[in-house]
Amino acid sequence: MAGAAGATAAIYITLVRTGKADIEMACNGALAGLVGITAGCAYVDTWAAVVIGLIAGGIMIAGVSFIKNVVKVDDPVGAVAVHGICGAWGVLAVGIFASGHNGVEGLIAGNVGQLGPQIVGIIVAMAWGLGIGLILFKAIDLTMGLRASDDEEEGGLDESEHGATAYPELAN
Repeated sequence: MAGAAGATAAIYITLVRTGKADIEMACNGALAGLVGITAGCAYVDTWAAVVIGLIAGGIMIAGVSFIKNVVKVDDPVGAVAVHGICGAWGVLAVGIFASGHNGVEGLIAGNVGQLGPQIVGIIVAMAWGLGIGLILFKAIDLTMGLRASDDEEEGGLDESEHGATAYPELAN
């Protein structure tokens, strides 16, 4: 339900913004909904899964735009928005929508206390991921280099890394 809702939200938002549906954003919307529901799938009702998915689809669109235009990070598949931002939303959503299944109640069920641990979990996961990521990327940069050269990028990394071109039948 959340995956379908995420795709629906992404299709609707891109349709309103651009006048046409975008298949890449539709697929990312479905993924966003699935990522968004993962933390809470055992704790929320079906209606809440739909709401979580709809919100995840919208957050994904905003996140892709934010990462590209504000943070200025090249994320061609929207992975940070889909998995990072929508994952954080999903963890927070448990604290809002958990309905008492398996002993967990969220804000809507009258338990404001579940929000705190969910927020702490998001902060800890972000700190851990960013910290380990920075260490690993720095180690890669110091040893073999993190970036391809301009010539390698221009010629295509398939050629420089593997000695072959990808999909030559599609090249103009």
